[in-house]
Amino acid sequence: MNQQAILEVCAFHIDSCIIAEREGAYRVELCDNPIEGGTTPSYGTIKRVREKISIKLYPILRPRSGSYYYSEEEFEILTNDIRICRELGCDGISVGIQLINAEIDKERFKQIVALAGPMGVTCNRVFDCAPDPFQALEDIIDCGCERVLTSGLKTAAPDAGELLGKLVQQAGSRISIMPGAGVNSANLAKLRAETGATEFHSSARRVAANPVTYINKEVSDYGNVYIADAAEVRAMVQVLKG
Repeated sequence: MNQQAILEVCAFHIDSCIIAEREGAYRVELCDNPIEGGTTPSYGTIKRVREKISIKLYPILRPRSGSYYYSEEEFEILTNDIRICRELGCDGISVGIQLINAEIDKERFKQIVALAGPMGVTCNRVFDCAPDPFQALEDIIDCGCERVLTSGLKTAAPDAGELLGKLVQQAGSRISIMPGAGVNSANLAKLRAETGATEFHSSARRVAANPVTYINKEVSDYGNVYIADAAEVRAMVQVLKG
């Protein structure tokens, strides 16, 4: 508990990235489509965010929602997006890939890590889909990833403190276990104590107000814009500093 822990902000908007840096987050996972669980952001979004922030930037590379079992065409999309992230100066990527039986696809994951270099690689929540988390962790370590983003196979990480703690112990110094999903300033200290983790992931998101002065209420596809709550990001950073 003496080691200072860090916060990664899951950002669905460029303003969230700017807030994350200003309020002391260490890293941004840049995503699109929050309702879909996060998909690959656009080239223009990645480029502009890289120009605006200096903290670590890890776009999620996920060509669609649903499973992480990808066709050859989808895998080709992933490899193209990896090249784009490297060209745009990203520090790393967040990605995952599975076999049809939901185990980690080690062969193609190793290809991803090799292609990403020198960028770092976070294994995203494909881990939470695996049938055996302890074997999945060994597979991901073997693939060369830096960390695993996981909710401990639950909807929310704070509900999986015991398993997350076991994963942290198994990982040792070989890889970082980063709890994420449902993490906020109210449960962060307890989650840290239960798990011994030193990296945590949260969107701290809120719905942004629609600035348009006229809204047609007969149209249902406006959707919402989600941005990080600055006070919540600041509060989580302070918890981790403590």
